[in-house]
Amino acid sequence: MLAFLCTLALVLYVDRVCVGQAEMSMRKDLGLTMPQIAWMNNAFTLAYILFEVPVGHWGDRYGSRGVIARIVVAWSTFTALTGAAWNFSSLLVIRFLFGAGEAGAFPNASRVVTRWFPPRDRGKARGAITTTSLLGGAMTPPVAAYLIGLVGWRWTFVIFGALGIVWAAAFYYWFRDDPAEHPEVNDAERELIGKHPESTLAAGHSSIPWKIVLRSPNVWLMGGIITVGASLFYVLFQWYATYLKQGRGVPEQTSGWLTGLVMLGGAAGCLSGGWLADWVVRRTGERRWSRRVVGSGSFVMAALSVLFIPGCRSPLAASCFAAAALFFVQLMIPGWWSVVAEISGAHGASMFGLMNSLGGVGAMAAPQATAQCVAYFERQGVAAADCWVPVFYGGAVVLALGAVCWMCVDATRSVVEPQAE
Repeated sequence: MLAFLCTLALVLYVDRVCVGQAEMSMRKDLGLTMPQIAWMNNAFTLAYILFEVPVGHWGDRYGSRGVIARIVVAWSTFTALTGAAWNFSSLLVIRFLFGAGEAGAFPNASRVVTRWFPPRDRGKARGAITTTSLLGGAMTPPVAAYLIGLVGWRWTFVIFGALGIVWAAAFYYWFRDDPAEHPEVNDAERELIGKHPESTLAAGHSSIPWKIVLRSPNVWLMGGIITVGASLFYVLFQWYATYLKQGRGVPEQTSGWLTGLVMLGGAAGCLSGGWLADWVVRRTGERRWSRRVVGSGSFVMAALSVLFIPGCRSPLAASCFAAAALFFVQLMIPGWWSVVAEISGAHGASMFGLMNSLGGVGAMAAPQATAQCVAYFERQGVAAADCWVPVFYGGAVVLALGAVCWMCVDATRSVVEPQAE
């Protein structure tokens, strides 16, 4: 089961991250500007925001088997069709539909973890999934750079898009929503996994208590935290290769390897964070302050790492600090997944979709602000490398705000049940 979920995350990030390496070739062939590329990426993010909650709720209501298979087929199709874009408008439409296709993948993956893994192992499982997603992000830039040089950016998207179709067919054939119904699960495994109230599909048929949900401080705090994390992540995966090529004069293939190094730092953070999320709770015996300290400390260290990037003379050194920043941001992600699962009850996929979709604010605003900022300073005649300095300093401030949000989260307070005053 974990192998399926990890390869789901890997293919998802391969298809998502490849556009960052291809964007300069796309700009040249289609006659686009940096702000237009940012709007193209925002079309993806907007669709992701709009569809994440409803597709997550479909998983709660009908089960994740058919929903996940349809998700993967949809996003793979529109990844391949990105290579057929002929102008800015067509690119906007295709990437919007690509985002709609990807929406719901992680909410439903979170739902599967809750049903297939015993509570003591869920943090490690979520850490493995997010680690593999970043490994996909790490391997994509150098592979994409090679394929772009070999077959061009259009066929590169077609090749990447083909990966998901095979995965979806294998998953649909093998997977069952309830592990008790799977022929390869024996009695001992069923007992180990346990029977939890949230593991039944019937629970997903109940209505979401929106009045309680929208009044919960945890919903907005967790949404703010993922917004901050998404701000750094999306700036790095959409613009870091461009920063190296345009701001540092690094050639295409080298920029691919260095961008891959940054994503590898994020993967290491996910892997460590999955272990840390489970270990700290077991060690302390409580969830409220352990989650706060780990999450807030991670953001503080990420902010400090970002501050060093523009001052590095070597592109390799700058990339190491960028990798460290992404390491610390991703270190808290498995803990974030665990908190969302702990406070969401029977509406796990729906609430994951809601809180994760709030991160779309950062995913849309930060890359667009980056493009506008760099373009502005370029028009003022500022040196190419110096155009990016405000981007990194601003990112450090945002990460510090995320640290404050973590200190206000109460991981023991449900977002779907009324609380006694």
